[in-house]
Amino acid sequence: MRTAGLRTAGLVLAGVLVLAGAVAGWAYLRLDGNIKSVDIDQALGDDRPPRRTPAPSASPVPEGPLNILVLGSDTRSGAENARLGGGDGGGGRSDVTMIVHLDAGRTSATVVSIPRDTLVDRPSCPLPSGGRTQPRQGAMFNTAYELGGPVCAVKTVERLTDIRMDHYVEIDFAGFAALVDAVGGVTVTTEQDIDDEDSHLRLDEGTHLLDGEQALALARTRHGIGDGSDLGRIGLQQQLVEALLEQISSGGLFTDPARLYRIADTVTGSLTTDTGLDSLGELTDLGGSLAGLSADRVETVLMPVVQAPWNRNRVVADEPEAEELWESLR
Repeated sequence: MRTAGLRTAGLVLAGVLVLAGAVAGWAYLRLDGNIKSVDIDQALGDDRPPRRTPAPSASPVPEGPLNILVLGSDTRSGAENARLGGGDGGGGRSDVTMIVHLDAGRTSATVVSIPRDTLVDRPSCPLPSGGRTQPRQGAMFNTAYELGGPVCAVKTVERLTDIRMDHYVEIDFAGFAALVDAVGGVTVTTEQDIDDEDSHLRLDEGTHLLDGEQALALARTRHGIGDGSDLGRIGLQQQLVEALLEQISSGGLFTDPARLYRIADTVTGSLTTDTGLDSLGELTDLGGSLAGLSADRVETVLMPVVQAPWNRNRVVADEPEAEELWESLR
């Protein structure tokens, strides 16, 4: 009886392990298959700033600094994006643009926000159809993504900064809102009442725990804060990034596999990346290299800008301060 019991227990345990392995394999394949990608290297070829990150080595932490272009897009695709303000159709704009610069040791980071209203020299960009966009001087920055998608967004940022973007990551409206909900919301403090009829956000001055939809509305708010320009909105976006990092680092996510999976499923289902980050393994490797990076070692800054002399509703790079910032990230 004892031998039969042990044999039965062993078969049950083996069955559980096989089932667990199958579930884990299914989960990996699902998460891996969620991620959409764009081959930016192939599209842009050699017409780019030089790559400064050394070739991969055996070190568990990748060597050299890393620059990642992160975009939040108001894509019109999908019912949830439309409900959250993305509108109809399949196009979109880059509502949020940040360059995330990771230092060589991955122990500190600088996040630089580029105002969407910045006037730039937009280069000619290749299109998936085989054609090209027309170059234009003094174009609004976010038209690059609107006309040429991720490839043109990367090319325009590289032309503006002379910095090679090692990777590209894009998250849409629905993905950002779902991520905030998945981590339990974010806590922010507003220094004035907010009542923005465009973002539909109403908050009294003070500290608030925001859900995903409220956080998205805050990221889109510009009217009724500061001078009503995009610069005030960027300040709110940077505050949200810091609050989200704090929540992730202090929320005990890595001790709750089921919750971690839900968050991973949410994030990967809303991501578009370059082909260097389009697998769960590559994203996991990047995340693992950031184990020593704490939220208090992340600095958020705004690209130095001044009001455009010929258009009070637009801004241009403030030189030489902007060039000094880009030089520090090269």
